[in-house]
Amino acid sequence: MANRATRPDWQLPRGVTRALLEHAQIADVSAAYDEQFSRGAARELDEQILDEFLSPPGLVVDLGAGSGRLALPLARRGLRCLAVDLSRPALVELHRQSAAENLPVDCVLANLVELDCLQGHVADYCISMYSTVGMIRGRENRLQFLRHVRRILKRSGCFVVHAHNRWYNLFLPQSRNWLLKSLLRGVWRRDIEAGDKYFAYHGVPNMFLHVFTRSELLSDLAAAGFTVEKVVPLSVERRHALRLPWLLGRLRAGGWIVVCT
Repeated sequence: MANRATRPDWQLPRGVTRALLEHAQIADVSAAYDEQFSRGAARELDEQILDEFLSPPGLVVDLGAGSGRLALPLARRGLRCLAVDLSRPALVELHRQSAAENLPVDCVLANLVELDCLQGHVADYCISMYSTVGMIRGRENRLQFLRHVRRILKRSGCFVVHAHNRWYNLFLPQSRNWLLKSLLRGVWRRDIEAGDKYFAYHGVPNMFLHVFTRSELLSDLAAAGFTVEKVVPLSVERRHALRLPWLLGRLRAGGWIVVCT
């Protein structure tokens, strides 16, 4: 089998860019990413919202779990956790930590677009935080992921998802040019969607992220069969919910946490 450096694009996992695949295999990069979000107000806000909607006992499937930045706290609260991620090093670290604390966490190495390995209607809750859904390239691939989530959930289950806001780039001088180019490319090029970003991240060039409009995100969730119960617009630094959301909230929000059934 071709290695990651020489693997042709058609051999990449569905919805996964080359840079994301390389990022997922670098242990210190995965650890640095999780360390960035393992403490502070951003995670506290996430945990506060999850505490409101995820009640033990029950099974929560953490899609894009990393090394356990949310799976470990949820397991400590009494929830059983199934951690799914593309990164083997991250899951190895998660397994080490959960075993040390004797926590009910199982790990699955999988591409989020290809979750046929998981049975249907088994999860009480699913979460996909830190804009993991935006790391999937291609709208049809993102929809396939969301359909898998709906299939995995029990009929009474709850899905909590986070995504970044495209329009906030209007307020960032260094990002306005990207926003204009992105909108134009989304019209004229079939291989690029409006909202697709490529950037350097922790030394890995050309990392991919799709940033949404609010209507696009809610439309995709509806297309996958979800009913939206709550939308929490976030401040840019994710320290708290956006203040005065009625005042151009669709533009000012740094992103959203959406709760679905």
